[in-house]
Amino acid sequence: MKLWQKDASLDKEVESFTVGNDYLLDQALVKYDCLASIAHAKMLGMIGVLSKQEVKDIVAELNRIQALEQAGEFKILPDQEDCHTAIELHLTRELGELGKKIHTGRSRNDQVLTALRLLYRDQLQACRSAADKLVAALKQLAGRYPRVSFPGYTHTRKAMPSSIPQWAGAYRDALGDDLKLLATTDRISDQSPLGSGAGFGVPIKVDRQLTAKLLQFKKVQKNPVYVQLSRGKFEGIILNALAQIMLDLNRMATDLIFFSLPENGYLELPSEFCTGSSIMPQKKNPDVLELVRGNYHLVSACEAQIRATVANQISGYHRDLQLTKEPTLKGFATTLASLSIMALVTANLVVNKQNCARGLTPDIFATERAYELVKRGVSFRDAYQTVARDSR
Repeated sequence: MKLWQKDASLDKEVESFTVGNDYLLDQALVKYDCLASIAHAKMLGMIGVLSKQEVKDIVAELNRIQALEQAGEFKILPDQEDCHTAIELHLTRELGELGKKIHTGRSRNDQVLTALRLLYRDQLQACRSAADKLVAALKQLAGRYPRVSFPGYTHTRKAMPSSIPQWAGAYRDALGDDLKLLATTDRISDQSPLGSGAGFGVPIKVDRQLTAKLLQFKKVQKNPVYVQLSRGKFEGIILNALAQIMLDLNRMATDLIFFSLPENGYLELPSEFCTGSSIMPQKKNPDVLELVRGNYHLVSACEAQIRATVANQISGYHRDLQLTKEPTLKGFATTLASLSIMALVTANLVVNKQNCARGLTPDIFATERAYELVKRGVSFRDAYQTVARDSR
């Protein structure tokens, strides 16, 4: 039986359509919904809705559900719709009438949001840790080749000398700014929606500060209407931050593909990181980098999907907000996998010093030659023209 079900049974085709794949996605939320329900039960005990023994029994069963889920033994069924229904039905089956009390003082709306925000907090921390590992790998790369110069490019043409530390440092700095974005995103998202009900509060006095404290939220999101308005808004902010990371990984992967071209050969990917061709025996393909490059567009599309979904909705809950869950989870998974693989690739990059030196052809020092003339008192514009004529 569904949490909202009354007398009529839902048409089976309509049921399948409205549930979609939510019951599959919600396996990732079981742990977080249990944690939120534990905090909620303790709060219900504090305000006198549950006795101490009832709180103890509910908490014990919620902990048991977490253990079952971790062991792969708690599966959400399609007719249960989501983890929230599956958990409450389990509690009612195991605890009888007590299981029916857990929903007092909340709606499935704030229940969903609370579980999601707890998941987001963990996922944002995972992204920060993964980005830190890539930053460390870039620092180590620069340390392995502290004095190796190679061509820098503008317009995909040789421009001026660059170096391995300068190139690696650029992406370290970019990721440093991305980490600031993640921290800001976390601060915005780290607000407790629990106790806001379906967007208009609940008709009994609940202690929202207590549940926020128990769940270690930094603050309570006080306005219940804004709680619902923020669904999709916060996910869009999260995906924008993830897309910024992926944009940097996209450009870094593109650099590595270009720098490791056999025609350049400044960098080399280990053979075990490359794939081959089914027809051309000589091929060593940088598929891993091409996929990272493409993953930026996937995450960017997830962000666009979120914004398109929530636009033009009046305030309050709408069922299509359900469609914001999958792109957010996909954005996290894609970004984490990409950060992890780029840290692995970076840690195993080999710099070919000979090819780097060979790439520093005389034309790349044209700007330096112009400034040598400037040091002798020649105006820059005349020095520029002189070097340009000599370079023809």
